[in-house]
Amino acid sequence: MAYIVTDENYSEVINGGKPVVLDFWAEWCGPCRMVGPIIDELAAAYEGRAIIGKVDVDENDEIAAQFGIRNIPTILFFKNGVLVDKQVGAAPKSVFVEKIDKLL
Repeated sequence: MAYIVTDENYSEVINGGKPVVLDFWAEWCGPCRMVGPIIDELAAAYEGRAIIGKVDVDENDEIAAQFGIRNIPTILFFKNGVLVDKQVGAAPKSVFVEKIDKLL
């Protein structure tokens, strides 16, 4: 299961020393529901090596505004607390695996 990231715990997560992947999503978003299970699978596959988290944009507007999230799903990839890659829209699992492997 992916880690739930909120406006309150974001700084702690992003500066935790591991690569971080954040899925910006909403319950009402069809493509988000397609990507959600992939994100959960990745969280299990990369447990201990990377933090794979989900940010509900309806409940956490500060983080969404900070990164200018206008379309969801948007998946951001961080290394050493710095944004290094982004995926806007649904994509196959292989795309995410390739991007995460580059972070490790």
